[in-house]
Amino acid sequence: MNSKSRILVVDDSRETLELFELQLGAAHEVDTATSLKEGREYLEQSRYHIAIIDLVLPGENGLDLIQEITQNYPYTAVIAISGQASIETAVASMKLGASEYLVKPFRNLDIINIQVDKILQTQWLIAENQRLNSMLQRDIETDLIIGNSPAIQSILQKVQKIAKLDTLALITGETGVGKSVFAELIHRNSLRKHQKFVAVNCGSLTETLLESLLFGHKRGAFTDAFRDKIGYFQEANGGTLFLDEITETSISFQVKLLKVLETGVFRMVGSDNDMRTDVRIIAATNKDIREAVESGTFREDLYYRLNVIKLHIPPLRERRDDIKVLANAFTQEFCAKYKKSELKLSPGVLSILLNYSWMGNIRELRNAIEHAVILAENKVIQPEDLPENIIGIRPENYTPEDSLDWQEAKKAFTSRYLNGLLKETDGNLSKAAKLSGLTRDNLYRKCEQVGMDVHKYRKNHTREE
Repeated sequence: MNSKSRILVVDDSRETLELFELQLGAAHEVDTATSLKEGREYLEQSRYHIAIIDLVLPGENGLDLIQEITQNYPYTAVIAISGQASIETAVASMKLGASEYLVKPFRNLDIINIQVDKILQTQWLIAENQRLNSMLQRDIETDLIIGNSPAIQSILQKVQKIAKLDTLALITGETGVGKSVFAELIHRNSLRKHQKFVAVNCGSLTETLLESLLFGHKRGAFTDAFRDKIGYFQEANGGTLFLDEITETSISFQVKLLKVLETGVFRMVGSDNDMRTDVRIIAATNKDIREAVESGTFREDLYYRLNVIKLHIPPLRERRDDIKVLANAFTQEFCAKYKKSELKLSPGVLSILLNYSWMGNIRELRNAIEHAVILAENKVIQPEDLPENIIGIRPENYTPEDSLDWQEAKKAFTSRYLNGLLKETDGNLSKAAKLSGLTRDNLYRKCEQVGMDVHKYRKNHTREE
């Protein structure tokens, strides 16, 4: 984004507007409007640091716009100007929120630059104090992120440093590592957090549809364009726009995106007029973006523009410390979703999860836990509750008891042992007791403890003499 401060000047005099453009244009980005209506349109389309408002316009009162700015655009400071100076108008503008009041004609043009610089300096100091106070009072909000590994903690420290600085960011990592989650985390901890966060998967859209969604389109721009439609650059104005799979875009689209990043200007599909936007761009890719640049499928200038701050999210298999934490969190989530009593992950299940490669990363783990919670019939999730492709990753010589805690494993072994014993003896407790080395009464009690009906093992279900 352009680093210059944005200033809007509203005055019905073309001579006055040209004076402000000449005086401020070199150091700032200046937009001019000749009516309150036009001024309102500019304010809706972009975010301004300062609005300079003439109080007396033909048939209009500049005080109305000052009041609207104070209420709806609190980050925009106001300088009131008027050729009909009076104490009453000055007081009225100040009461409505104007920071300064200047009288036309301007005897010393330098006063304009002095007042603008003073306001911008004040805004910077306020923003900096807010940033420092926030850092001192509490850490960043990290409720979106689950993980205790050193890699994740390092990324969170980086997010804490960049979130409020409004800089561009590029997030890289394999599919499913949570790139969109980190993008939203940056937004939530930025000064734009009260505005919209809009996410777009560029890889799933055709070039035409992507341009229409981002830039908007005019009625009749293409087939089925029955009405004007604003794009995400307008919808996310003042907020954050997350462009996922940015390397899947075409070269021609990349040229248009680069223009927006450099100037804040874009054009709706089918329109002849430029529009402005003030969004923070966070881009992401699951590919090696340097290879894309070298192969010519991604513009080098756009890469350098996006890559101001780079966050690389390592795959789950490289931070196995997070697997157990994530699995337990997902188990709780899906128990609540499917209204199941609290489930635990057996040691065997954890062993399988820790030894699996997770090529789909967190997304694949989440799906696996949801599958297990749905199928689980006991209080402890068993390996057979996991998806089949994951069950195949088991330690050598694995047995079902490996997945249970001591009491459950003991009960499972007892049931399996007694089942085989009673089948061998056709349910004859005396023979079974002799083979097992237990007394007949002790054997019968053990059958009762595991809920086993000894009668069903006897031929014709007749009672033993």
